[in-house]
Amino acid sequence: MDRVKAMETFVSVAQRGSLAAAARAEGVVPAIIGRRLDALEEHLGVKLLVRTTRRLTLTPEGSAFLEDCQRLLAELAQAEANVSAGGQTVRGHLRITAPAGFGRQRVAPLVPLFRARHPEVTVSLNLSDRLVDLVAEGYDCAVRVGDLPDSTLISTRLADNRRLVVAAPSYLRRHGTPRTPHDVLHHDCLVLSSDASQTRGWAFTTTEADGRRRVIHIRPRGPLDCTDGQVLYEWCIAGLGLAWRSTWEVQADIDAGRLVSVLDDYAAPPNGIYAVYPSARHLPRRVRAWIDFLKEQYGREGFWG
Repeated sequence: MDRVKAMETFVSVAQRGSLAAAARAEGVVPAIIGRRLDALEEHLGVKLLVRTTRRLTLTPEGSAFLEDCQRLLAELAQAEANVSAGGQTVRGHLRITAPAGFGRQRVAPLVPLFRARHPEVTVSLNLSDRLVDLVAEGYDCAVRVGDLPDSTLISTRLADNRRLVVAAPSYLRRHGTPRTPHDVLHHDCLVLSSDASQTRGWAFTTTEADGRRRVIHIRPRGPLDCTDGQVLYEWCIAGLGLAWRSTWEVQADIDAGRLVSVLDDYAAPPNGIYAVYPSARHLPRRVRAWIDFLKEQYGREGFWG
């Protein structure tokens, strides 16, 4: 039994959730995958997976072994990269994740450019608005937008993310332009549903009587809300109300005149766009190359609008 190949197969099955999916990814029949797993379990003397016709579940031993396999395979890939071509060639498989909307616009278009620069790297991109567990699910890096929760993960700030109140010109012609943050309470506002995010409301910066600046939060209301930010954006473009959106999403529309930013003098300080990864120690060259590439692209003039 090729133990490295068996571990790679086990990790692939665990990550993809089925023997069939792992077989498709490798271009073999599921029976081959099954035989490798059987041989691995026989060699270890433990059951790693409980397989039924409808689902696949890791045993406690399988969950522990999965984490060890992911670590060992990553270290093996790093060792190979360090000795091949003087350690300068970037190669291996890169697993990255990003929020769905941001990922579609600002990550996915960069993946082919990254591969053109590093053709020996293969990439799996996961777009999801849930908070992916990088370690448990075997991801190398996540791109995340906004304030980061306390975590043992390591982060690198890639760019600033400003948030603006925007509206279509047609809406402003019908309803007027808000002049102060509290004016939004009298407008049709397009807000994320309470089970999504922005639970504190829209953030603004105001000036106190003593000249000090502070951030306030206002919870606007409106006739429409949604859990999907893309829908809010489309409603805003259609002239249905004010929306609080990030510049990465709306800057091109502002430049083209499809949207108008309002209350700019009260805009909240920017939050960040980050690359997040499990550990800075023994960071694989492919991950470092990806993070450096993102910083380069996000810092390029004209990238955001």
